[in-house]
Amino acid sequence: MEVARPRLAALAMVLALTGAPLVAGGLRARAAATPWQPPPAPVAAAVPFAEPRREPAPDAGMPSSVPVHLDIPAIEVHTGLVRLGLNRDGTVEVPPLDGDAPAGWYEHSVTPGEIGAAVLIGHVDTASDGPAVFYRLGALKPGDSITVRRADGTTATFHVVTVGLYPKSDFPTDLVYGPVPYPGLRLVTCGGSFDRSRATYRSNVVVTAR
Repeated sequence: MEVARPRLAALAMVLALTGAPLVAGGLRARAAATPWQPPPAPVAAAVPFAEPRREPAPDAGMPSSVPVHLDIPAIEVHTGLVRLGLNRDGTVEVPPLDGDAPAGWYEHSVTPGEIGAAVLIGHVDTASDGPAVFYRLGALKPGDSITVRRADGTTATFHVVTVGLYPKSDFPTDLVYGPVPYPGLRLVTCGGSFDRSRATYRSNVVVTAR
């Protein structure tokens, strides 16, 4: 094998020397047969047509319609809704404790499905009956669904975004009642430890949904 390598190299050299004139001659013959022509004009690349990027249209929301029923399957809540206004001292009314203690819609907020934050309030428990309509509100998780049936026969569907516990001394007013540019929902009840001297809970559970 050591002897074959020089021979192959020599043969390659011969072919290279003898082939060069043949290649050159071939190029001259082809040039003589084909007159020079200018290169063709460039052709646009075949790029698929792309629609211009469009931002999603803002949610126009639903027309105003009073909410009449609330369903939260994850915590087995199925309740009618009453209207809540303001007390004489300017505080927000809470639902009645008698009967089945339903949840209530704060009528000075938007109706569920409209642009803005609709506010629903319910008791966590009662002294006479124990657990009330929003007893398990704090157990909700992001993504859980909430549906509100409205007086016009339509249903607004929301999904939980956050669940928080806030001291009543530092109630998140802006979070609950502040404006939002989409159909939002706020569910509020009492929570945390119980203050026996005042017969009330020290905190609030607030659920935001959209």
